[in-house]
Amino acid sequence: MTPEELRAETPGFENCTYLNTGASGPSPRRIVEAATGCLEHHEYDSPAGEGMYVTANRVYDEARGAVAELLGTDERRVAMTQSTTDGINRIAGAVDFEPGDVVVRTDLEHSAGILPWQRLADVNDLEVRVLETHEGRIDPDEYAEAVADARLVCFSALTWTHGTRLPVEKLVEIAHDAGARVLVDAVQMPGQTELDVEEWGADAVAAAGHKWLLGTWGAGFLAVSPEFLAEIEPRSIGYRSVAEPDAESYAFHEGARRLEVGTTNPAPYAALAEAIETMEQVGYDTIESRIAELTDRLKEGLGEERLLSPRKYESGLVTFTDESPEKTVERLAEQGIQVRTLPDPKAIRASVHAINTESDIDALLEGL
Repeated sequence: MTPEELRAETPGFENCTYLNTGASGPSPRRIVEAATGCLEHHEYDSPAGEGMYVTANRVYDEARGAVAELLGTDERRVAMTQSTTDGINRIAGAVDFEPGDVVVRTDLEHSAGILPWQRLADVNDLEVRVLETHEGRIDPDEYAEAVADARLVCFSALTWTHGTRLPVEKLVEIAHDAGARVLVDAVQMPGQTELDVEEWGADAVAAAGHKWLLGTWGAGFLAVSPEFLAEIEPRSIGYRSVAEPDAESYAFHEGARRLEVGTTNPAPYAALAEAIETMEQVGYDTIESRIAELTDRLKEGLGEERLLSPRKYESGLVTFTDESPEKTVERLAEQGIQVRTLPDPKAIRASVHAINTESDIDALLEGL
């Protein structure tokens, strides 16, 4: 499948110039059909057949296997969630924090990597230490100093503010040397580039399928190392968390499934599995090279003086300055061009996917 073929079956691109996939990607018809087909089978056919719980569990299992392949890890390390925020909260709630423990995050985090720690600071008397960054980069020495006495570190693999790729493996190594666990927000990566969580060595990785994978809302996932799983204790529990739901006493699943809870709509997970397969059909070499070509075109048109993202390709996120970001984004929307503002830095961000075109880039530049 080519990017052009995938775009042709994505209705969200028909009526506007869509350059906001980093927020949420419009789904192709095949992915929406996977969701609706799953829902129809679950609601119409399974009651008289294998049963609604059996059907849903099979979808969860298939999605879990697809995610394991996507992340380059073992299926037993994967838990299905509803979003990146949901996944981060499940980890945050499962760690047995004590008063005075230190959690380190960067100043580049999305609210998903900010609010859970603020809440824990309120109820558990944690210290939340915010590491200042420089143009979307982390200084290794400053990072090492910040995490020296930390219990847990949370940072993004690919920053939503600048589109920079952080050296995850190196940052994990520094944190582990200090005795800290590491939780990585990777939501901006799946669908853009291949990733291998085993290579990263992080203790937990959270992401979701509704951005660059072009899946529907409602399906997220976690990958958790066996060592970290042995240390954490889920605060929430349900029939999907335990090995034998009907037993008088319970035992959590040995793997990451212990972090799942109960009944959720299976349709988004069917869409997620289809989205992962679809991106594999396009191929990540094709996706990355196409995004690189299009972002180069955009950056050249903007000029280096406006760029807050790196001039050299790192991702499809391109952040740039503007005298009045909110007014400009509103004006562009009136012209049918969808980008977004950022709160910090106060700027405009365009998200360029492989299914965008040269015409999309030119329309944005002309609109600006």
